[in-house]
Amino acid sequence: MNFLTNKRMDPEEALMEVEMDMQKAVEHLLHEFSSVRTGKASPALIENMDVYVRAYDSVMKLKAVAVVTTPEPRMLMVQPFDPSTTQDIERAIRESKLGLNPSAADRSIRVPVPELSEERRREMAKLIKQMGEEAKVSVRQVRKEGMDAAKKMKAENILTEDGQKVFEDDVQKLTDKSVKEIDVHVVAKEKEIMKI
Repeated sequence: MNFLTNKRMDPEEALMEVEMDMQKAVEHLLHEFSSVRTGKASPALIENMDVYVRAYDSVMKLKAVAVVTTPEPRMLMVQPFDPSTTQDIERAIRESKLGLNPSAADRSIRVPVPELSEERRREMAKLIKQMGEEAKVSVRQVRKEGMDAAKKMKAENILTEDGQKVFEDDVQKLTDKSVKEIDVHVVAKEKEIMKI
């Protein structure tokens, strides 16, 4: 957030920036959730995780060397852009900490996604809660910056005493809304993980 810069602030712009930054925290959480394994096959499972492929004398993310699709609910299909990298991609998926067992076929790699054990589901649910807490910390940081901006605008006579109070109330409402949205996403993702 950059409203604490030296330029003169507009309260409406500052409030919009607070809202956008809080929304970014929620969107980042949803992006993080896409990489959490639920027992269902999703390309994000291996695309967004740290699956690095050693090929062409360098190390690249999986999505730089292959496309991942979901032909069946419990199967991922990895199709290398260059068939000569098939073995490298298979090795990278196998060595990742995802617990997947890929098998190379003709010009593609099949990656079955096994059912999650009850213990693993509980671990994933804890991870989801932790991600939710991290997102809330980000939202609270944006709130603090918004409150600091209100004080600065009051000190610069951009806002009156009442104007500062209204601005701070608006920042708090945005904070409450974002935290509630995070909680809804966390509960929904936990349900998805715990569902057998």
